[in-house]
Amino acid sequence: MTDCAGIPSRRGLLAAAASGLAAAATAAAAAPPQVSLADLKKEADVACVYHCDFGDPQRFVQMLTNISNHYSAYGADPFALQIVVVAHGAGVKFFLNSLEGTSWADEAMVPKIFERVEDVAKSGLRIHLCEITFQRNRIDKAKARDASFISFVPSGVAAVAALQSKGFAYMKIG
Repeated sequence: MTDCAGIPSRRGLLAAAASGLAAAATAAAAAPPQVSLADLKKEADVACVYHCDFGDPQRFVQMLTNISNHYSAYGADPFALQIVVVAHGAGVKFFLNSLEGTSWADEAMVPKIFERVEDVAKSGLRIHLCEITFQRNRIDKAKARDASFISFVPSGVAAVAALQSKGFAYMKIG
């Protein structure tokens, strides 16, 4: 809003400031939550960490197939099995909204892959993304997909080790 001389009014400035704050809060809220290494807990009799530090889509799909098979072996009991994927390095690209502005920008995203992740997540799958990977590759954390099962950990390799020390079996697809 402006007055008759074209100068912004106080009300217009306040509305613009509030709008900017709301936009900033929305952008900040778009990034998945942070989880500390101490907050990582074993919550089932059988717990596994799948280590995803690779960017090959076929290998990633094989990992999802193995995770699905893993869940099917334990039936519908959500307390019998806990599976976590820790992604760092090129493995984070499968959890981004877009590859634009990343070192993988010239690669094509395969939209069906994340649909498959979402389907497997219905069984309880959790994904932890490496904050160091995002920092070192200058990837805005808000580029990570917004899903309740995705969070950030300070370091991917530290999270893998922390989960193993808490009784998680280590799984690597190769």
